[in-house]
Amino acid sequence: MEIKTPQTLEEKHIVTTAQMTVTLASRKAFFALVKRDLTVLKKNIWEFILRTIIQPFLLVFVFLYVFPSIGQGIGGGTGRTESAFATVLVPGVVGISIMFQGIQSVALQLATEFGYTRKIEDRVQAPCSIYLVALAKVLSGAIQGLIAALIVFPIADVVHANFVTPHLNVDWPIVVTLIPIVCIAMSSLGLLLGTTFEPRNIGLMFGFVILPITFLGGTYYQWTRLAPVKIGSFHWLQTLVLINPLIYVNEGLRAGLTTAGHMSLYAVYPVLTGFLVVFLSLGLKQFKKRVLS
Repeated sequence: MEIKTPQTLEEKHIVTTAQMTVTLASRKAFFALVKRDLTVLKKNIWEFILRTIIQPFLLVFVFLYVFPSIGQGIGGGTGRTESAFATVLVPGVVGISIMFQGIQSVALQLATEFGYTRKIEDRVQAPCSIYLVALAKVLSGAIQGLIAALIVFPIADVVHANFVTPHLNVDWPIVVTLIPIVCIAMSSLGLLLGTTFEPRNIGLMFGFVILPITFLGGTYYQWTRLAPVKIGSFHWLQTLVLINPLIYVNEGLRAGLTTAGHMSLYAVYPVLTGFLVVFLSLGLKQFKKRVLS
């Protein structure tokens, strides 16, 4: 059957109105999905807070309070060395909190929804594109990552021994522009992981993906300090960790929150944006594939 192109102004108006109606319905459905996730978050806010703070609190409590108090601080001493380590650790703790929140709020939920019960089918029945359903997940995960950063930063700044003082210096232009990119990039990573790993393989995801990312992501050290780890003249570890998105997150946060040395922001911003685009593109593709399978 031949489909005729509208010729009259009235026919064109009808088509335009229909397109606007579809767009409006999609937009409303998208924000309704985000609101649904945030409503669930509000109902479980204390669970969210406890889940968010427990790991960062333990990290700073052990490294910045217990170790210095018992004389086992970094470098085997107290004072200046521990304060320097605290300065490095605080943004690292904020970075891994955002990453874990993105993975927990997106990847783990998707693993459940794509499981035996196929709860994801309730979402994809919304009057909008499958891609918008996935983007709603990413946006709600990014918002939760932002909330996690706001919760964790004061804890990381306050919990330390009396003689251990992080040297913080907030650079607001960097913080305001970098953290949203980080939150979206990490929730996009959650989308990719949640649609790639089967529910029964979630343990493998943490063991073979999350754990290496965490320990090689510059949480406890600066990227610039890895130079001595080399074979001959090749700085192999400093080069290897460049494939880790968390290294750019933590280095960027060090630039925005502290006076510590850090990777150039001319590398941090474009590479993080590149990771965001790659994670989101692959995640959307995988999401559609899983939904239609």
